[in-house]
Amino acid sequence: MLVRMTTNADAPQTRTRRRAPAGAAVLREDVTEAIRAAVFEELAAVGYARMSIEGIARRAGVGKTAVYRRWRSKLHLVLDVVSEIAVMGLPVPETGSLEDDLRMLYEVTSRALRHPVASQIIPDLQAEAARNPEIAEALQAALQKGQEGVASKIIIAAERRGELRTGFNDELALDLISGPLYWRSVVIRSPKLPKGYLAALARATTEALKAL
Repeated sequence: MLVRMTTNADAPQTRTRRRAPAGAAVLREDVTEAIRAAVFEELAAVGYARMSIEGIARRAGVGKTAVYRRWRSKLHLVLDVVSEIAVMGLPVPETGSLEDDLRMLYEVTSRALRHPVASQIIPDLQAEAARNPEIAEALQAALQKGQEGVASKIIIAAERRGELRTGFNDELALDLISGPLYWRSVVIRSPKLPKGYLAALARATTEALKAL
């Protein structure tokens, strides 16, 4: 009996097909944005403590796997979304006048803080921040960096125009600009600002900055 030995040369040659990349390489941006939007909606609806990955996924119209492929926990998801606010920034007013710049800043900030979603999310996250240092750090960045970045540019522009003297206490100036509106809109949560409040606040803040 003849036995034919098969060699590698005799074996049929097959081409190994490379698999398409998986994981982060194929994450769809529209799905990511839908999840981020769902986080804000879920936070406003049930708060951080009761928020769940299941609820976020259901609201975004995706499976839980889609969420976990992007963030490993509810905490990391919220930290990412909240931190993203800080880099979005506010438009820098360029009216040529310190008082007018401040008034425009207050109008934009007031609308943002008084938005129904923001007005519910921020107090809830503040409560969580008292118990969780990571949330506290992310929330601080979200609430301060964008606002202070714009306020600093307003001050610098006013100094260049000669409306303010140089070399005063920048931290005190930033507190004067940001504090009153934040107090009324976020802390005491006034349902409606009095007529002319923002214009009066801009005028008073301008005079206070000039007195530093």
